[in-house]
Amino acid sequence: MEDLIRFALVGLGVGAMYVLMAQGLIAIYRGSGILNFALGSIGMVGVYVEWELNVNRKLPFLVAALIGVLVSAGLGALVQMYIMRPLRHRSSLIRVVATLGILLTLQSLAILRYTSVPKSIKSALPVNRVNVFGDVFVTAERLILVVIAIVVTLGMYLLYRYTKFGLATSAVAENERVASSLGLSPNRIAVFNWALGSGLAGLAAILIAPIVTLQPTVMTGLVLAATATALVAGFRSFPLALLAGLLIGVCESEVNMQFPDLPGVGKAVPFVFIVIWMVVRGQAIPQRDYLLQKLPSIGNGRMRWSLLVTTVAIVGALLLSSPNVWVDAYVVTICFAILLLSVVVLTGYTGQLSLAQFAIAGFGAFVAGRLASTQGWPFIVCLVIGVTATVPLGILLALPAIRTRGINLAIITLGLGTALELIVFANQNLTGGVQGTLIDSPTLFGYPIDAGAHPGRYGIVTLVGLVLMVLMVGNLRRGRSGRRLIAVRTNERAAAALGISVRSAKLYAFGVAA
Repeated sequence: MEDLIRFALVGLGVGAMYVLMAQGLIAIYRGSGILNFALGSIGMVGVYVEWELNVNRKLPFLVAALIGVLVSAGLGALVQMYIMRPLRHRSSLIRVVATLGILLTLQSLAILRYTSVPKSIKSALPVNRVNVFGDVFVTAERLILVVIAIVVTLGMYLLYRYTKFGLATSAVAENERVASSLGLSPNRIAVFNWALGSGLAGLAAILIAPIVTLQPTVMTGLVLAATATALVAGFRSFPLALLAGLLIGVCESEVNMQFPDLPGVGKAVPFVFIVIWMVVRGQAIPQRDYLLQKLPSIGNGRMRWSLLVTTVAIVGALLLSSPNVWVDAYVVTICFAILLLSVVVLTGYTGQLSLAQFAIAGFGAFVAGRLASTQGWPFIVCLVIGVTATVPLGILLALPAIRTRGINLAIITLGLGTALELIVFANQNLTGGVQGTLIDSPTLFGYPIDAGAHPGRYGIVTLVGLVLMVLMVGNLRRGRSGRRLIAVRTNERAAAALGISVRSAKLYAFGVAA
């Protein structure tokens, strides 16, 4: 019982950081209607600035932390003014993709500047142990974090409830056009909310860095757990976000205690919250605002054979004549192109935004690699089984799509994909221990195609695979199945009225894309 309470108190500290990040998400969403997946990376910039000033420049922690928070706030305001504002009339899918692009850009820049090696940071908060009762002790740092989360939540609630700024934000969220007619500036309000939300993200990152270490991927990953917190709060209620964040933190800590031999299970708790909440609260029939969104135009699927043949010939020549380092880059590009074709089917043809496609691809590679390593099966057999194994996973991801769509679907697929990474890919018990999965040199019908010894041959194999997938996707677009998917993308209600099974179309699209 004491261990249960002790781990619950430890989880409150982590949950408090989820709360701070979630408050930033809510502020930005209320002010601009955008789910900002880049918030964690914006907070990451603030904590690196604080670390640089405090550790390398020897500035006091409070001064360095204040500058870091202001840098995050300023960066958030700039993102809104110069990136998100021009996209304000585009669909929510495009705006979500834009925030993901910002996330990857900032994360890559941080890795180039500071590398991906974790950095240990000494906490500026007191870390002495506090006796709660009996033999239950917890560091004062965790309790202070909870107090900070409560104070910030109270401040945000009062700000948005009783001040002119909060009332103006609510007015813009309800009806931007009417608010503009009353003299309010939606753009200015959005900038202020982005600055406030990004500043909170910087504060959260600075406070949690001593607990989780300073690392670009860790900092940006915090926003995923915060998304679960904000989701439960409906992206509106600050007090509810406080309760949800603390609860998620406690559950995460308790799961880690109960399953110490399963790394990553505790971190998957927020994504379980996402799945359950979205499935329970989702709607099978889309709302009117989703139907009115403008989506990009799509091609007709017709092949320009001269262009295709010329491109294949040029790429094939490059694969056979270029240095190995360039061939490796070409092969990676070709593999990414194959992966992006799944996005074409799912998002381009069906209008479903899935952020789990890399996880699905990784699962197929995991299955094929383990079969080749443990069973010694031929390359082509493992390839076919690996591809086939992704289809049920894709259909499983499609089940929530029946009741969710748009941003909500992006959240749930990202959660499922991240949970798969944490539970399966990061589990050494499943991936072959410390050495990982060792695979013998592959052969195709007795012909060696090892990427290390024969990179050109392997590149030709991947190029052939890309051409086949391009032809398949083009044929899908021109066929009856493609027209059904496009009808669902255009208007689900109208498609259902014409006798098209929206449910079957989505399951089919997710299965093919997988």
